[in-house]
Amino acid sequence: MIYIFLADGFEEIEAVTPLDMLKRCDKEVVTVGVGSENKLIRGAHDIYIAADISEKDIVLDGSLEMIILPGGMPGTANLEKSEYVQRAVDYCAENNVFIGAICAAPSILGNKKLLRGKKAVCYKGWEAKLEGADIQDTQAVQDGNIITARGAGASMEFGFALIEALISKERAEALRDAMLCAR
Repeated sequence: MIYIFLADGFEEIEAVTPLDMLKRCDKEVVTVGVGSENKLIRGAHDIYIAADISEKDIVLDGSLEMIILPGGMPGTANLEKSEYVQRAVDYCAENNVFIGAICAAPSILGNKKLLRGKKAVCYKGWEAKLEGADIQDTQAVQDGNIITARGAGASMEFGFALIEALISKERAEALRDAMLCAR
């Protein structure tokens, strides 16, 4: 099970691109509406997505393979305010479950001191929020159970990095070829 958390103001492409790519790889992905009983979540560019479940319905157990935190503003701030998102991040950190964060969302991990000594990237200008991270010059990077990416333009590379972490480099490359995505 993979959870993609969606809060009002999320960056749409940073959520939908990895969702699409992971589903193409036959992964079970569930979108989670954050901050409201209403599962219709408004993106940063007024695109609405109906989440599969609300945050109170998440289950943190051995079936969880990964959580994904899309960026965008105020989406990132709304994710960070959620006790459910905080619990999910803590669970993943404590149980070595993958955490994917893109754009401004790696700041959530930085604020929790989870990036100390780890390679990471984020949206330009947010680097100071990644306390103790070894900032990289790349679109997406994995260090242990944490995968981070720069922003909307890195959404495809983020998706490939998630697939490589969860499945294999070969599966990520096969999808890259199938999607006609140049390196």
